[in-house]
Amino acid sequence: MTQDTLLTTNANSNELATREGGVVIPVIEEYLTVSKRVEEHGGVRVVKSVVTEEATIEEPTVREAATVERIPINRMLERDEELPKSRREGDTLVIPIFEEVVVTEKRMRVTEELRILLTRTETVTPQTTTIRRETVHIEPITVNE
Repeated sequence: MTQDTLLTTNANSNELATREGGVVIPVIEEYLTVSKRVEEHGGVRVVKSVVTEEATIEEPTVREAATVERIPINRMLERDEELPKSRREGDTLVIPIFEEVVVTEKRMRVTEELRILLTRTETVTPQTTTIRRETVHIEPITVNE
């Protein structure tokens, strides 16, 4: 301001009067400052534990056994007869056994058959084993303010 300007304050307002009769209105500006901070208000605790338990497993198992029965045949094959082949008769596997015999001429003779009876048994054998399982518990944690 210059020296010849006289400022007076009006008591009822924030206006300032000058000697020339003009009015000066002050302009006010506010500033806002924002800041942040981290506050802990709580949390969780995760507790994991392993639980073991005994379990019985009943799974069938298969076992095969063979019984061999020898049946004498002693039959000479005819001159152009084919050799008998192995065959199945139900659960029995029949395997012919051959022998060459010297005669005036050579011919095949069936000496015996093997009869193999296959039997199948199924048994359930309980077995006990340990099985592990994990469990999780979540516990809230509060912070006193």
